[in-house]
Amino acid sequence: MSPRRRRATVLAAATALCAAAAPVASAPVASAAPSVSSAVPSRGSAASAAAGTVVSKPSGLPDGLYGTADPKYDGVWRQSMALLALDGAGAVPAKKAVDWLAGQQCADGSFTAYRAGTGKKCDPDATPSDTNATALATQALAAVGGRSDVVREAVEWLISVQNKDGGWGSAAHAASDANSTSLVIGALHTTGRNPGKTTAEGGKSPYDALLSLQLTCGSKGIEDAPGQQGAFAYQPDKKGKLAPNDDATAAASLAALGEGALPEPLAKDAGDKPVEPLKCATGTGSGSENDEGGVPGGRKEAAKAGAAYLAARLEKNGGHFSSVLPGSSKEQPDYANTADAVVALAAGGHRKPAKSSLNWLAKHLDTWDKSKNDPAAISSLMLASRAAGGDPTELGGTDLLSRLNHTGPKPAKMPSDDAGSSSSDKKDDGTTIPVWAFILVGLAIGAGFGILLSGRRKRQQL
Repeated sequence: MSPRRRRATVLAAATALCAAAAPVASAPVASAAPSVSSAVPSRGSAASAAAGTVVSKPSGLPDGLYGTADPKYDGVWRQSMALLALDGAGAVPAKKAVDWLAGQQCADGSFTAYRAGTGKKCDPDATPSDTNATALATQALAAVGGRSDVVREAVEWLISVQNKDGGWGSAAHAASDANSTSLVIGALHTTGRNPGKTTAEGGKSPYDALLSLQLTCGSKGIEDAPGQQGAFAYQPDKKGKLAPNDDATAAASLAALGEGALPEPLAKDAGDKPVEPLKCATGTGSGSENDEGGVPGGRKEAAKAGAAYLAARLEKNGGHFSSVLPGSSKEQPDYANTADAVVALAAGGHRKPAKSSLNWLAKHLDTWDKSKNDPAAISSLMLASRAAGGDPTELGGTDLLSRLNHTGPKPAKMPSDDAGSSSSDKKDDGTTIPVWAFILVGLAIGAGFGILLSGRRKRQQL
């Protein structure tokens, strides 16, 4: 007998026995049925209960949105980061959180930084399409699944606004920059498209645009940045010169590997690949699989050179980046870009520098005020811990997943929900007869015996 027929047979028997027990529905035995269902809740009902807890939101902000700060400039970004971090940690985001992000999409497939009124058409003057928001939302929705149409339309929009140099700017047709191009490469990779074959008119690929922004031995501007070969610039200045940029280098070093926000985590038994500074040579790349982008060695060598720059910069500064905030002359730790560098280094297999900077983040976690209640900041730490082979739910003993959950809707399913469960508990392939069926059958049989005994007593009394 097939598993499906076996289950059907048991259920049919249970139904028949229940029907036989119908005359005693008012008897005490029948009252036991409700207690059975409440004592053995389904996995779905437990998940729904967990998903129902939401932090209090300021007036006007939807419950499905992560974070309580004004989302005008980062609503889609922080939501995407939260969904990526949850997926990377093995949690299933709440449906309303995914729905909120998907609902931010414009009719042309793009996303803006934030749409307060999704019932109205997107106004390109008031809220222009944002390439970065679209690329990250694409990665997030592709990761959590269930929104294939939204993802497809977003990718189609991104491809439709690709620049002639193969890259992207922060807005449609804006000058290409390393960060935006890197994010789109991640979106293409995540959705199963080959970035190297996603070419603009003229045949330029995203890697061509990206690697044109790397400081190589012959780059214009390298004379002003001796010893910093391998770094990426955000964009050329007005004179065409390139200046090293930590943020751009972290993003580009990851993208040059063809990776998105969720690269494969470092395996526990993986060794440490030494960083290798860019080797100066003449000639350009040919565009082959191992030689893309028009620089010596191609994109894979470019990624190694970028990682070498990152590792050297981090080591020189004690394991982290520093930056100067607008309006200030004092350098402060740059936690977010340090976390991004950890992901890029780990994706390249550079365990030692990745772990060193991750340990710095863990040690100084509580000095970063955003790590307490900013969903994007918390998520960046979770992604860094995951990439370096650590527990994506925590860092340095701090429960990051709990912090993230306090900024928005609780996940529909937590990683711990499967703890202690066997593989047969996690997936019902139809061969397992549910416990409730045995209980129901037992109650029905008991009721049937009650009827027989009652009838026997009545006959004896006649």
